[in-house]
Amino acid sequence: QVRLVESGGGLVQPGGSLRLSCAASGFPLSNYVMSWYRQAPGKERERVASSYWTGSSDSVDSVKGRFTISRDNLKDTLYLQMNDLKPEDTAVYYCRAVGRNSYWGQGTQVTVSS
Repeated sequence: QVRLVESGGGLVQPGGSLRLSCAASGFPLSNYVMSWYRQAPGKERERVASSYWTGSSDSVDSVKGRFTISRDNLKDTLYLQMNDLKPEDTAVYYCRAVGRNSYWGQGTQVTVSS
């Protein structure tokens, strides 16, 4: 059974940090492009960062220098280290795998507020 399970979300003050994890099962993570997306209330879901099977990665301008995507293919886990969080980073964060098929996780809530 294919599953993507996100964890690590929560409530954090502005300037704080969180590390999200996405545990994959049922497919070989190493063969997939793995991405983090987010969806804020009333807004469309947007891509945040992607990790490619070549070892390269990229992220959108709004999180560059603050968020880092990484993967551990042996553990079949994707990560998103988020530093210097801002209130505008508040959203539900989703993990996505794209390859032979496409899969989504159920999401984890990140709230940045004082």
